[in-house]
Amino acid sequence: MIASDVFTRRVRGFRVFDILALALLLTLALGSYALKTFAGAQGAGTADVQGQIVLEEKRIRLLHAEIAHLEDPSRIERLSTQYLGLQAVDPKRETTPEALSEIAARGARP
Repeated sequence: MIASDVFTRRVRGFRVFDILALALLLTLALGSYALKTFAGAQGAGTADVQGQIVLEEKRIRLLHAEIAHLEDPSRIERLSTQYLGLQAVDPKRETTPEALSEIAARGARP
């Protein structure tokens, strides 16, 4: 009976069962410590990523505000007048799509 020998056999004064139980207990303790340490490291990594996400969201909001400023029609009109000498199109120079062929035929003369 090998199974009963585990509970009764002694090695240097200790039962084999006691040695196996102690080994199992130490394995569980070290394993749970290792898993807790690993989970803590993962939690710290998650906190770092969350912080980066918050910073990126702030940067995105800032860039959206900058785009809104740069695309402001009054700003573009002011800059085009100031640096390029452009002005708004005179309403009497507007035409319909059907009249474009006539304008192209006469060579874009007013």
